[in-house]
Amino acid sequence: MLMKRAKPIFSVFLVITLAGCSSGISQQSLSKVTHMGSFSELQENPDQFIDEIVLFGGKIIETKVTPTSSELIVLQMPLDNRSRPVNLDQSKGRFLIRSEQFLDPAIYQKGILLSTVGVVKGSQSLAIGGFNYVYPILETIEIKLWPKDVQGYPRIHFGIGVGTSF
Repeated sequence: MLMKRAKPIFSVFLVITLAGCSSGISQQSLSKVTHMGSFSELQENPDQFIDEIVLFGGKIIETKVTPTSSELIVLQMPLDNRSRPVNLDQSKGRFLIRSEQFLDPAIYQKGILLSTVGVVKGSQSLAIGGFNYVYPILETIEIKLWPKDVQGYPRIHFGIGVGTSF
């Protein structure tokens, strides 16, 4: 008898817990990812991965807007289990995100963390200081901007009911 009453309560708790742990990127976009390798692999030879769909993230370095497209230069960072960039002092390199949509520089500001699912479209060499740097190019499918005040770990609070904050 007790087990019959516990099942619905457990089911509701499980659904709430799983919803709280969900990724910032939609399941629809995540299901399209075809390359599960590391960013280092992509960085070494971006042209080998043309038309692969990847999930990467990092910190915006610069936003450029033209009349027909927008481009983000991103410092790559590892992602946690929610696809949020972590280890802000670690990076394997940089990549470009291109979009035909207008990405407002006031929103896509320098220093903002993001995660993206995108199609690899090759590479482009741009100068950094006195040398050329090869950037993998991603054509965006979805971008998730992470709020500045969100910490990289779940905060659990007990009060009236049980809740989580992400």
